Amino acid sequence: MPDDVVAARAAAEEASAFAHPPVEPDVTTAYGDHPDQVIDFYVPRAQAGPGGSVPLVVVLHGGAWRAPYDRRHITPFADFLAQRGFAVANVEYRRGAENPAPGGTSPVAGRWPDTFDDVAAALDALPALVREAVPQADARRTVLTGHSAGGHLALWAAARHVLPADAPWRTGDSAWLRGVVALAPIADFAVAEKLDVCGGAAHQLLGGEGQFDERRPYADPALLLPTGVATTLVQGRTDLVVPQAVAEAYADAAAKAGEVVGLTLLEDVGHFPLIDPAADACAVVAEEIAQLAW
Repeated sequence: MPDDVVAARAAAEEASAFAHPPVEPDVTTAYGDHPDQVIDFYVPRAQAGPGGSVPLVVVLHGGAWRAPYDRRHITPFADFLAQRGFAVANVEYRRGAENPAPGGTSPVAGRWPDTFDDVAAALDALPALVREAVPQADARRTVLTGHSAGGHLALWAAARHVLPADAPWRTGDSAWLRGVVALAPIADFAVAEKLDVCGGAAHQLLGGEGQFDERRPYADPALLLPTGVATTLVQGRTDLVVPQAVAEAYADAAAKAGEVVGLTLLEDVGHFPLIDPAADACAVVAEEIAQLAW
């Protein structure tokens, strides 16, 4: 397919994904004192599965860990999952400062260690918060999902039990987690850096030159394998934002570590249909989540 056709399709896909009005949550709960330390909960809108308690899907939004992109843009996707019978927790977290990175024009990507502190704190707080906000949800049947930078955070959160021993976010095990469905994730920082994904966002997230290599073992999912957690990546073949090569590099790293990671590649699909309720790709994502959750 010619490059101009792919680019035009990508622009149309992005416009469609962002055309949906935000969907207000049923409950919003804080997990810390900062304004960004909140979780939006959506109760199941339909009966699904065998009945009884329902699985919990934790959503981590993308946006290159940059301040302008918050959880609001992914609320239609959260509602889409709730319409299919899941309880949903849409997590906000601290992102980068509004000012551009040195030599750049985009806001800086992420905060070290704040972004990671928040995701870890949110997940640690979830079991108690879920009991209050969505009592019909079973936090012991949790599936993590995330898009783009949020896909990175989902993979990272599932690997906390294999972080280096001196990592402050390390946990004992992942028994509570049914699996991860990472959507076009920034899953391998070395490959993402080579491809300049999101304008070097992974490099900025880890603090830039001189700290990228030092911090990668604490933050790069491709270095945190095997996890022992059922993991599926969903990736559009025509993704111009996070190219297919990034997901393939993670899957290859997992295989070398002795772990099988599912990789669902969608033809003629770019970056944004994965979270667009109007797109067929979004239904594929919901089915991948259901296969792990139920």
